Amino acid sequence: MLNTNSNSTNQKGKINLIHSDFIDRNETEVPGAIVYAGNIQVEHNGANIFCNKAYYFHEEEYIKAFGNVRITQGDTINMTSQYAEYDGKTERAFATGNVQMSSPDSQLVTDTIRLDRKIQQAYYNSYGTITNKDNILKSKSGRYYINQKKYAFKTAVTVVNPKSTIKTNNLDFYDNSGHAYVYGPSTIISKTDTINTTNGFYDTKNHVAKLKGKSNIKYNNRTIEGDLIDYDRKKNFAFAKNNVKITDTVNNMIARGHYAEIYRNIGGTKKDSMFITKKALVSTLVDKKTNDSLHLHGKRILVTGAPEDRTIRAFNNVRFIKSDMSGKCDSIHSNNKNALTKLIGRPVIWSQDSQMTGDEIHLIGNNKTEQLDSLKVLNNAFLIQKDTIGNGFNQVKGQFLYGKLKDNKLYEVDLVKNTEKIYYMYDENNDLVGIDKGVSSKINMKLENNQIVEITSFVNPESETYPEEKYPENARKLRGFIWRNDEKIKSKEDIFPPEELALDEKVQEDKKKNEKAEAKPMDVLKETLNYDKNKKKDDKKVSEKQSTKKETTKKVKK
Repeated sequence: MLNTNSNSTNQKGKINLIHSDFIDRNETEVPGAIVYAGNIQVEHNGANIFCNKAYYFHEEEYIKAFGNVRITQGDTINMTSQYAEYDGKTERAFATGNVQMSSPDSQLVTDTIRLDRKIQQAYYNSYGTITNKDNILKSKSGRYYINQKKYAFKTAVTVVNPKSTIKTNNLDFYDNSGHAYVYGPSTIISKTDTINTTNGFYDTKNHVAKLKGKSNIKYNNRTIEGDLIDYDRKKNFAFAKNNVKITDTVNNMIARGHYAEIYRNIGGTKKDSMFITKKALVSTLVDKKTNDSLHLHGKRILVTGAPEDRTIRAFNNVRFIKSDMSGKCDSIHSNNKNALTKLIGRPVIWSQDSQMTGDEIHLIGNNKTEQLDSLKVLNNAFLIQKDTIGNGFNQVKGQFLYGKLKDNKLYEVDLVKNTEKIYYMYDENNDLVGIDKGVSSKINMKLENNQIVEITSFVNPESETYPEEKYPENARKLRGFIWRNDEKIKSKEDIFPPEELALDEKVQEDKKKNEKAEAKPMDVLKETLNYDKNKKKDDKKVSEKQSTKKETTKKVKK
């Protein structure tokens, strides 16, 4: 056996011996191979292999390395194992037995790694753990793109750091930046929230997420859904686009639209708000007994405040509807603590065949019963009710209107200051008795099933009843009468004006584009296909060489 420090000159494309304590050739023990032993170092095209013993098959440019094996490539790869094989023609390496592969930013520990230097990729299929600064990644299989400093995982992936845990079956992770891209059903969990997505980006350093596809964020009894969601966990802020849905279980509220901004109240921060626009709709449960909800639309809707003191503001062409009432106004201001809702700017409320208008309308609720308790109409109060038998209209007007409700239905109304009335009176056979017209300082009305059954005038009343045939048509409407029935919101679908409905078409176009974008880029798809194709070839080749290794090991033992 020959003792040498260096016995060969570097030849390009060849596996070159740098050092070996001993060199031997034994055709009986290892046919076709040169045996190196003791402090071995060989080099090939910029890669170095260190080990205790090696078989070099010079015809095939193939080497098998045993004991304390280390393969290095500049400052990008440092891989250690108990056994390795390297093919100088294909520049592929196979390492097994307590394998550790280190790069400047991470370390991978697994049982077996295959390294392809030509395409600068390494992959494993034997469960691996990667340590990257604050992140610990575990997966059943994975591939490392050396030049891109990227890991691609395909099965049972978990990423754990002090602030969050990612669970998925398909993840790309860049170990220098800490950026993670997940594909398919994935979960990102922290102490304050849970993110679910099918296509998303997450910055494990700055805790910023960009989500596509079927995604949602859950925190504080609130869930945010949307086709596109951007989320900054540090700032407690998110914005969502297209098919947005925000569910608030504390306030029994669901908000929808095509754009929303949300601040959450976490860790003592004062911000707790939601802004929603583009076909905005907020639905709030107002009666648990009947499961009745109030649906509210405005061009812009803003929800602010803690759950126990929450304010909803809606602006521009506001519309709302519940089972027995609907309405319109320029803007709404509603607070759940004092149970007060203000309708501002040409407000109108419809209830069955009744219409109520004024300069401003207030709806007052009861937090104990969770029902409407009363209402006020401030300035120019006007109540119109279509005559259910004839073709006329019962009308009362005054400066102010005060109404009392039971089971969310008006049962008594008072009008004060400069009141007027026109009322169609019928007998028990529903025959028209006459038309009553009068003025007074105050009017009181009793209602049953939302129909006027009694009207009483107080303080200097002046009233006269006219037979129908002697009361001219042009006198049957009080000054300021406007019947706005053509504007009436008759269903939840009617709550949106035409320009808001047109937004759906634009969103559908965006969704189709996003669905195409959700797929991985073509070059990544090609890499995945090559991964599977090369893996089958490598597995076959390794299997053949493993058989040779077993036979060789038996001979060495002998």
